[in-house]
Formats: sequence, structure tokens, C-alpha cells
Amino acid sequence: MQLKTSLLALAAVATLAAAPARADIVVGLGAPITGPNAVFGEQMRRGTEMAVKDLNAKGGVLGETLRFVAEDDASNPSQGVAVANKMATAGAALVVGHFNSAVTIPAAKVYADEGILLITPASTNPQLTEQGLETVFRTCGRDDQQGDVAASYLIKNHRNDRIAVIHDQTTYGKGLADATKAAMNKGGLQEVMYQAVTVGERDMSALITRMRDAGVNVVYFGGLHTEGGLIVRQMADAGMKAVFMSGDGTVNQEFWNITGPTGEGALVTFGADYRDEPIAADVVKRFRDQGYEPEAYTLYSYAAVQAWAAAAEKAKSADAEKVAEALREGEYQTVIGPLSYDEKGDRRSTDYIIYRWSDGAYTPIK
Repeated sequence: MQLKTSLLALAAVATLAAAPARADIVVGLGAPITGPNAVFGEQMRRGTEMAVKDLNAKGGVLGETLRFVAEDDASNPSQGVAVANKMATAGAALVVGHFNSAVTIPAAKVYADEGILLITPASTNPQLTEQGLETVFRTCGRDDQQGDVAASYLIKNHRNDRIAVIHDQTTYGKGLADATKAAMNKGGLQEVMYQAVTVGERDMSALITRMRDAGVNVVYFGGLHTEGGLIVRQMADAGMKAVFMSGDGTVNQEFWNITGPTGEGALVTFGADYRDEPIAADVVKRFRDQGYEPEAYTLYSYAAVQAWAAAAEKAKSADAEKVAEALREGEYQTVIGPLSYDEKGDRRSTDYIIYRWSDGAYTPIK
């Protein structure tokens, strides 16, 4: 009897050993957790992590639990590539990232080589999806689309003004400024100045003197909130009155923290704000219940996970190529509305509009 029991026990152990181990599906985040753009990295982390938790609460994806892994790229391209290699080692099926186009573009090649699907909620430079990488997507739009919206506004409202186009020399900032400039020029509006600043530069007085000498009364800036905010504040300090317009890199509360009341009336382009839309109401409420305002890229990151999960279920696989094929073939409902993709991995429709800063908040202009 004892021998029979022992044999049964051994058989049970053997059966368990032969059964395939249940492995979590890794969802990664590559973002600037530290450094000058950490505010955006926090938005991306919040959105991605909540999406993962919400999916797990509903049973995960493909019957598997999702495991969230975050890595800091510090807005540095070489560190971004290192993050991509870490994600490959972790066996990530999806990476949401990165924020800076200069980081995402080289990292994307690693993800593609390693069979990892990449969806960026923030990198808008067209070069990212012009590389011919089949497993790269965005939930945001492109700089040439954003530039068209900005240029149309400037042509309509400031055709007779003297416009300076300024950029911060980064892949994102220069790319956005150049796209806006090209669309302006095509519409018959010529800038009177095209100038660069350096990321980290604090004293904008030389630039402001040149703009004032040139009679500039409209400034278009391609770059991020720190340098943009300093330009606005220091123009006001110098008594220079000019309309300031920029892109999605200045759509966060840190911009107003730098400008204070001198940022009143500043214009920015960004995607539609879904925080007040019914499709995002439940998610937004839960963020606010936590004391967090899900501005800018928070919902775009959440949507990236949603779209990937739905496409994986459709493909019945987390394999990057199969999910990529499903993303291109379907339309997926997310907190930023329905998403569908072209062959490059760009959204088939974009939603850029213009906002105006006033009293510490940015609201759409009519």
C-alpha cells in the first residue's frame, strides 16, 4: 500500500513537471523617469501602469497575466538603446516608449531586431515610421501633421506679421519647426528669422535682442517646455510683446510654472483633449481619485496598451509581427477614440488642434 502511494505521488510530480510553466507577458515602458523631461515620463508611466492593472483585473491578455517593467532613458539616445536591450532580456512583448524622438528612433531598431512591438505615445518625428520597421506604431500624430495645423493658423491670423521660427536643435524640436516652416512657406508666409537655441540654455537675452531688432511680433518655437517657457518669460521681462506658439512639447503644467502670468495667451498644438470625453470618463475619474491629473501623454500611453491588447487577442498571439498585422487590419477602441493604422504604423487619422494658455490651464480655441 505504501509503495502504491509513493508511485502515485511520483506520477503526480512527473505530470506537474511535464506541464508547461505559466509565464507572464511583459509590458515595458521606456521613458525619461529622471532628467529634464521627467514630467512626461511620469505621465507615460501612470498611463501604461494603470492600463496594465486594468487588463489584469479583467483576466489579462490571452489568458496570461501582464507584468509591468519600467526603465529610465533619461532622454538620452544611448541610454534609450540600453533600455531597449534590457527589454529584450526581460522578454517584453510590448514596449510603450519613448518620449523623445531622438531616443525612440535608434531604440526602435533594437526592438524590431528583437521581435518586440513598440508603440510610442509621444515621438512625433516622421523619420520614426519612415524607417520601414514593421513593428513600430504611434498613438500620437506626426510633426508634418502638427506643423500643417500650426502653419494654417499662422497663415490665417498672422499673414502680415513678422514671424521668427526658433528651434532647440533636437530631432523633435528642429523637425517640428522645419515642418511648420515648410507648411508656412508653401502657403506664402515667410519667416523673417530662423534661429536655434541650445537645450539647457538659460539666458535667452541675445536671441530676444535679435528678434526685437528684426521687429518680430510672432514667435514659433519647436522644442520643449523648459526653453520655451524661458523664451516667453524673458521676452516679457525685456518688454518684447509677441505672440508665442509652440507644439506638444509645451503642453504640460511645467510650462506655466516657468512662465507664470507671462504665458497668458501662448498657443500650442496638441491632440484633442479626451479627459472630458465619455470614452475616457472612468479612467480619468480613477486617476483623479488618486490625486493625479491625467494630462498630455497619460491617456495616449494608456491607449497604446489598449490597442496592443485588443490586437493580440485578435491575432491570438503576442508575437510582434502577428500583432502588428492585426493592428494594421483593424480598428480598436481606446480612451483616445478609435485607432487604426497605415502600413507605416502611423494613425490613419489625427486630431491636432490649437490650445491657448490662460490662468494656468490650456483650453482649445474655437
